[in-house]
Amino acid sequence: MGATAVALSPEDRAILALESATVAGHTCKVVVLGEGAPPPDAIREAVATRLRAAPELTWRLGGTDQEPVWMPDEGFDLAAQVGPAPGEGRLEREALDGAVARLFEQRLDRSRPLWRMDFLELDGGGLALVWRLHHALADGTAAMRFARAVLWDETPVPAAAPSRHSDDARRRAHLAGFLAREFASTRQHSPFDGRIGTHRRVAFASVALRELHDAAKQLAGATLNDAVLAVVGGALRRWLQHHHGQLGSVRVRVPVSLHEEGDDAGNRDSFFCVALPLNEPDPVARLRTAQAETAVRKADHDAEEMDHLLRSLAGVSPELGRLCSRLEDSPRRFALSVSNVPGPRAPVSVLGAPVESVHSLAEIGERHALRVAVVSLADRLCFGLCADPAIVDHLGPMAAAIEVEAHALVTAAA
Repeated sequence: MGATAVALSPEDRAILALESATVAGHTCKVVVLGEGAPPPDAIREAVATRLRAAPELTWRLGGTDQEPVWMPDEGFDLAAQVGPAPGEGRLEREALDGAVARLFEQRLDRSRPLWRMDFLELDGGGLALVWRLHHALADGTAAMRFARAVLWDETPVPAAAPSRHSDDARRRAHLAGFLAREFASTRQHSPFDGRIGTHRRVAFASVALRELHDAAKQLAGATLNDAVLAVVGGALRRWLQHHHGQLGSVRVRVPVSLHEEGDDAGNRDSFFCVALPLNEPDPVARLRTAQAETAVRKADHDAEEMDHLLRSLAGVSPELGRLCSRLEDSPRRFALSVSNVPGPRAPVSVLGAPVESVHSLAEIGERHALRVAVVSLADRLCFGLCADPAIVDHLGPMAAAIEVEAHALVTAAA
């Protein structure tokens, strides 16, 4: 961003408008440092010296509700952005998810830059950094760019950004199939459809990335993303068996980053939807189904098609664009969203302290009371679950089931 006010992109404005009395508009990264973690003041000083690499973090909202802009925060105060979590003392590791949930429920102050990094001290000398960033400021890909800029000691090799595809002949040839796939609805009631409130529960899981990657490739010629969908489907199956008893299929929305290499956009993504069979008891069969579902969508570039279509409709009529977006957000279209963002390819540290884990959390939406976000760190794949506890209870066992399902795929491959 430059030295003057900059209008929010259409994506940023749409996300800003989603925030409501029950929906907070931020994403969250939970970074855990082990024994020997530096003191919070030292981390804040380190962030201060590197903010010039991410000037967006020193901007706040301005303009009007109808024409919002990003503008420099002339009174920028890093102490108001980075510091100990108010009201939280030293925590046992088992209490971390509860403290993170309490922070996640809080709203970011719109009179300041739309992010906040809270420190939670852990027993044994560890430290958790709970970094909330408003989704209008950054999606998952941009958030990892900010972490490279101001937090990690060394900048790891960034994951290659996916390229955009422009192929008008192919688009016309496959448009009918795209519409049939992406605008299909289901008669089955989503188990996560309900009027959400303001309380949240979070839970975390972690699995070996390389083992799961290799197992997926060996068993079904599948990708790591396919394996993520398969293990989440298995965890949902276990949860539904215990809580609802009825099993069928569930449609999952899969966000797809459209960031290009070197861009500085805060939000640039689209999505496609896949159906996961929860009545299938065999984890390998579920993996093969996920692979088959995603293969068609990736081959025909459905995420790019969706982005192009919604932008075109909005260009013809903003109201038509908003109507289609509302239809796409219906629980009859998808039950939950499962996102997967590449993180550091190699181990990283903060002021010399190794990062034990990085978990991502994404906010739920109206009538979508569960959200799963995944981020990688070297050879670990970290899952973050966020839910409304009045609709989705016992979130811890669901997270544990993710680890069980991943182990089942690795065992099947072995």
